[in-house]
Amino acid sequence: MMELRPNCEHCDKDLPFDASDAMICTFECTFCENCVDHHYKGKCPNCGGNFTKRPIRPANLLEKYPPSTKRVNR
Repeated sequence: MMELRPNCEHCDKDLPFDASDAMICTFECTFCENCVDHHYKGKCPNCGGNFTKRPIRPANLLEKYPPSTKRVNR
């Protein structure tokens, strides 16, 4: 199950489960779209992979599959 991390690892911007600007790599490293575009040029600084938009978990499944509350910072 995808963690849905709550923040950008670079700027610490809040990225709730329904954030339209949340980006992830294959290891679920999580960044906001601004940091991906302007700081990392589309390449994950942790693993070197590319980014894609993080899917939005349907609200009706949040109770059963809650998003992570653990903040990760670089």
